[in-house]
Amino acid sequence: MNRTPKVFLTVLILVFCTAFSVFAQDGAHNAYSPYSVYGLGNILKEGNAYTRTMGGVGIATRNRRFINYTNPAAVTARDTLSFMADFGLQENNQVYRQNIEGPEGTVPLKSANNTFNISDFVISFPMWRSSAFMVGIAPFSEVGYDFSSVEKSDIIGVTDNISYQSYGQGGIYQLFFGAGATFWKRLSIGVEGIYYFGTIDKVTNTIFSDGSYRSINAGYEAQIRTITGKFGIQYEQRLKDNVRMIIGATYRPKTAMKGSMTDYCYAVSSEMADTLRGRAGDEVLLKNTGMSFGDEIGVGISFKGGEQWSVEFDYLRSDWRQSKMDQTNGFSVFNASGPLFTSSVYNSFRLGFEYVPNRNDIRYYHKKMSYRGGIYHERESFKVNGNVVSCSGITLGISLPILRLYNGLSIGLDFGQRGSLKSSDMVRERYATIMVGFNLHDIWFQKMRYK
Repeated sequence: MNRTPKVFLTVLILVFCTAFSVFAQDGAHNAYSPYSVYGLGNILKEGNAYTRTMGGVGIATRNRRFINYTNPAAVTARDTLSFMADFGLQENNQVYRQNIEGPEGTVPLKSANNTFNISDFVISFPMWRSSAFMVGIAPFSEVGYDFSSVEKSDIIGVTDNISYQSYGQGGIYQLFFGAGATFWKRLSIGVEGIYYFGTIDKVTNTIFSDGSYRSINAGYEAQIRTITGKFGIQYEQRLKDNVRMIIGATYRPKTAMKGSMTDYCYAVSSEMADTLRGRAGDEVLLKNTGMSFGDEIGVGISFKGGEQWSVEFDYLRSDWRQSKMDQTNGFSVFNASGPLFTSSVYNSFRLGFEYVPNRNDIRYYHKKMSYRGGIYHERESFKVNGNVVSCSGITLGISLPILRLYNGLSIGLDFGQRGSLKSSDMVRERYATIMVGFNLHDIWFQKMRYK
């Protein structure tokens, strides 16, 4: 191994340690959305800056210059001796609006929030002949919300105000190991092992401004540890000239949720904390609740014209109706009329493209750049008071080649809207996400010949 791979490997180790330490942190401001109050929080789109800037496609994507971990079968689309890594960052900028019905009519409420987090870290390397391996870590879901209100007490003898505060933080991350192989130069099959882990903390505080009353702190803390798998397949068919068609599919089975959840409630600054509800904290094994991760199936088709252009359409469906999250304390949300959130079926339609004017141009740098774009429409895996929550957006992105080989910097934008104002229970969330991805590439185990 020469000096260049050693430097490359050192950089990978440093980036991996940094990524893992950030992923392991639980912070209220790593993510924020009012809709993350339910279940596991916001379930994120899978993929790096390369695939997400094309509307989130990737099931039928095969590109030897980028790692595509959306479909484990795509890991075989690579040069034989290539060692690759992908590291991504993202910043989310959101503006929220909700219409509240009051005594004087409809009152609009507005707020905004900004968050920053690591989006993925993946490395990939060849195994034997037409097979390859990848390992990585990426967020699966994010929880971040903070609600508060102050009301005049109607309790006899109390004239001061009562403050209600509810906030949540944490999320679930996925550590995955995938491998794939290509047969007959057309059919690629991949399998992936996934380890879900993370902590979700949801707190509800009732604070009396009158010091003669004890304030109440209550909440749920869930520790989730679950193992599952994912299967992928891609078939590539040459049509004419340099045009190829690729068909892909992925499947992730329904998986029982494991781990534990602690339910606690106590009076602040009180020696009687343990007797407020008869307990200070009860631990429940999640496997006894019957909760589960929904299954997911995805199909995609793409057309690729050499290394100059490609276009792809993907469809994903994930059924969460039997997850029992809307029936389990700590994950469900209720109002006066019953469950506010109910589990549903997630559907996603994605369309994306990539165009490179001339990848080998030696005169004009902008002709070697990759230009990407896409659109998507989704129906979330839950309903709010019976109302479907939809999400639509548009993505734009470019990749800048750096130095030699396939090293590059990808920059992208995702503009979209989630939810609507059709009822007072709904929140309209408009967002602009900035994505940055670093793609590292090197050739290892080359033998030099001298004449």
